[in-house]
Amino acid sequence: MLDVEFAQLSDPGLLRDNNEDYLGCVLPRSPEEARTHGWLFALADGVGGQQRGEVASNLAVEELLAGFRKAIPGEPYTGLLPRLIQAANVQVFETGLTSGPAGASMATTVVACALRYDRAIISHVGDSRCYLIRRQNAIPLTRDHTLSNEQQRLGLLTSREAAASETSHVLSRALGNEMFTSAETAEHQIFPGDVLLLCSDGLHHSVSPPDIVDIAGNGSDLESAARKLVTIAKERDGSDNISVQLVRVREVERVGMYRGRHYKIQ
Repeated sequence: MLDVEFAQLSDPGLLRDNNEDYLGCVLPRSPEEARTHGWLFALADGVGGQQRGEVASNLAVEELLAGFRKAIPGEPYTGLLPRLIQAANVQVFETGLTSGPAGASMATTVVACALRYDRAIISHVGDSRCYLIRRQNAIPLTRDHTLSNEQQRLGLLTSREAAASETSHVLSRALGNEMFTSAETAEHQIFPGDVLLLCSDGLHHSVSPPDIVDIAGNGSDLESAARKLVTIAKERDGSDNISVQLVRVREVERVGMYRGRHYKIQ
């Protein structure tokens, strides 16, 4: 059966009085629930410079967690996560509309990782990221939804130009800006020893993939690794909120699919 361990940490950083990041997870309460529902980890970063970012991130994650708990047993994650993110988007958007001027521009990023059997499904909007740490590499499983990244994808900027662009921090997608959003979703096979790292831009703007491997790879204690990642991000910058979730895969259950039903692979 799939078995994981995890640690998470969120810090306001050095310059901000409040923390607009928000973390959450849903853990199965039994082996049966591990197979029917699995695990969910979610992280949101309220858009800095806009109003009530901490409310937006809290609403988004709590809506995701609640929807995941109520999901139909065995529902495919590739359809479930985008649906839940859209529901979270509507929640943030409508709350902003009814909150008057103070909530008119509420918005947040979100990245979610659902785990079941031997699969991880990642769904995200914005520039909060998910990395896969495997074999001395930290591989990004998400693509930042920023204006400069979209320009790079279209061939208008090189990767170096995109990284140095003034629009590298300007989001092209976020939850709450409009009634509808488009989550990017992908499925990945996972193996024992893999570590998945979800983080806000306060971490990945300061801590490089090689640093992530050195700190969170090689069987590191996850609680200690989370603290060290946040500490390094604060030492190198600290101007933003910093959040991280670390999930280590201890065991997996290999399965196949036949006529819509899972079967165990020996």
